[in-house]
Amino acid sequence: MTEWNVRPVTASDEREWRELYRGYRAFYGVPADEAKIDTVWSWLSDEAHESHGFVAVDAEGQLGGIAHVRRFARPLSATTGLYLDDLFTSPAARGGGAGRALLLHLGEYAEDAGLSVVRWITAEDNATARRLYDSVAKQTAWVTYDIVS
Repeated sequence: MTEWNVRPVTASDEREWRELYRGYRAFYGVPADEAKIDTVWSWLSDEAHESHGFVAVDAEGQLGGIAHVRRFARPLSATTGLYLDDLFTSPAARGGGAGRALLLHLGEYAEDAGLSVVRWITAEDNATARRLYDSVAKQTAWVTYDIVS
């Protein structure tokens, strides 16, 4: 299995990040809208923005995965959590530990920052990812709803 270093995304990651983010969008059937991809990159490039990115990097310096997170308030527990919006690994890295490395890093990052939880959702039929998620986290009983505006 490949050893992965997880670190915050940097400006030098842009080309590979864009390739991975296009792959993420395609995986979920979302067109590669360059204006939207530009917007997300601008968020990740702005330290003041709520969204932050992490990358899994192999020994040769190649990106194998990306994760986008943001903090969120948890009024019931009076704590702050870390929400994982996006997690994606390249097809070449899939099954090689990049996703696990990103998730474990986010758990450590949250603990070090005093955050109470790392939370995310996934598609019910995403069996491959769910095997990984089941090995590092506890599935909740919550059901998700959207009001689309």
